[in-house]
Amino acid sequence: MLRTPFYLIDTQAMLPKLEKIARLRALSGCKCLLALKCFASWSVFDLMSEYMDGTTSSSPFEVKLGRKHFPGETHAYAVAWDEADIPDVLANSDKIIFNTISQLERFGDAARNHVRGLRVNPGISSSSFDIADPARPFSRLGEHDPARIAAICDRVTGFMFHNNCENADFDRFDAMLGQIEERFGHLIQRMDWISLGGGIHFTGDGYPLEKLAERLRQFSDTYGVQVYLEPGEAAITDSTTLELTVLDTLDNGKKLAIVDSSIEAHMLDLLIYRESAKVAPDTGDHEWMVCGNSCLAGDIFGEFRFEQPLKPGDRVSIRDAGGYTMVKKNWFNGVRMPAIAVRDRDGTIRTVREFSYSDFEAALS
Repeated sequence: MLRTPFYLIDTQAMLPKLEKIARLRALSGCKCLLALKCFASWSVFDLMSEYMDGTTSSSPFEVKLGRKHFPGETHAYAVAWDEADIPDVLANSDKIIFNTISQLERFGDAARNHVRGLRVNPGISSSSFDIADPARPFSRLGEHDPARIAAICDRVTGFMFHNNCENADFDRFDAMLGQIEERFGHLIQRMDWISLGGGIHFTGDGYPLEKLAERLRQFSDTYGVQVYLEPGEAAITDSTTLELTVLDTLDNGKKLAIVDSSIEAHMLDLLIYRESAKVAPDTGDHEWMVCGNSCLAGDIFGEFRFEQPLKPGDRVSIRDAGGYTMVKKNWFNGVRMPAIAVRDRDGTIRTVREFSYSDFEAALS
């Protein structure tokens, strides 16, 4: 049995989300690219590529990973490109998207034989977190002035708008897209393709997928553009668990269980956004605070209910541990890095990556 901690990617659990992505593509004509900033575990890319059109990136390394491991299109975007990376980025991508006009002017000639795009910031978003809001005041994420953008329209063939964040409300998406059309529609009609980014939770239960498909097709037909979406969480929600073992327990006014993992090292997004992890079924008469084993006082997974009191050696399974976890894991405190395992569609579990002391040592100097 694989030693804990480890991330367990369940491909059977992933399928319902992927099938909804495939249905949206069929109904709307849009293309869907996996956002590697959220999930980049390439051991399951062979499955995901059956349902998606390629990848999109936030850095040169992600560009290369997408090109190497995920069939289909490879879109290259970064907040700022370094000149030294441009040859590699162009060699490993189908489209390059510039965050600013100044970057387009600096590297546009080098990319003259490449499909080029520009990120546009519409000044609106669905984010409830200031730290994640691309339209926050003084945002560096994209150009916002239609007049400035109009002056360079002959140098790009597409725009990327990324202003949704954990948006499960179709009406909110529809309204924001309408505002984008009002402000930038005269420029969009000069383009060949438009990416509407990620952050749209269209694979969630009860989401009106057909309404979204109709809206995307309408948008595509109105402006004569190929529409792209960039799902990350939408592709892998509830597909992965983080499997842990209780190492120790104590009572300090609450029942505490210390596990062999760390929220700061292995589920950093939850710490950043001050959110609790999820445990299923989270029922029973025994309430315990599940704590990480780093020295950070606030290294807490959350408070959960269990059928029996926890004791050393018990297993705890953290749900929905796929997005923004494996791509952010770190070596804080030298805590043992979770292995990565995959449960294939036939139910067999295979270990695809284990980490050791030598990996910890090699990450330092």
